[in-house]
Amino acid sequence: MRTAQINRATAETDISLSLDLDGTGISSIATGCGFLDHMLTLFARHGRFDLIVSCKGDTQVDYHHTVEDIGICLGKAFREALGDKKGILRYGDIALPMDEALILSAVDISGRGGCYYALEIPTQKVGDYDTELDQEFWIAFAQNAGMTLHLRQLAGRNSHHILEGAFKSVARSLKTAVAIDPAFANEVPSTKGLL
Repeated sequence: MRTAQINRATAETDISLSLDLDGTGISSIATGCGFLDHMLTLFARHGRFDLIVSCKGDTQVDYHHTVEDIGICLGKAFREALGDKKGILRYGDIALPMDEALILSAVDISGRGGCYYALEIPTQKVGDYDTELDQEFWIAFAQNAGMTLHLRQLAGRNSHHILEGAFKSVARSLKTAVAIDPAFANEVPSTKGLL
């Protein structure tokens, strides 16, 4: 079972998150931020990950701590659920269209966390969500997952479409990267023998 349960409590957030990499895409998301709930629901569905997230955060300040800390927890959950990473394909990428937006994501489950983000969001907000938080989420996720993540915007002018395209694109790339290759099920996909 490639699953993880992460609990993280700070003075700013109290988060409970569970992840099943081999799920069917069901989710129950309650972050206190409607836009983030929407994005994580899409992420679970398109990655076919079962995901439950509950967060009580200091949203009276803004959504920054909630968004970043959930990125941390989701990254840790992926790291834990992947275990020794034997048999995984390791790499995944897709250019995903979301109406006029076209978002490229590429993932390497390398053991080294890094986020290389090149999205240009035209507005500062989508609803009450600060669009600059998207980058904070993906940085926190990649660093804590131990993954290299590249996000590139090839086209797009609508902020909602660009952000939604990113979550769907990363989910699809991750779905490929975490998949088990039966021919190499007992091998770590690295010449070093460790990821």
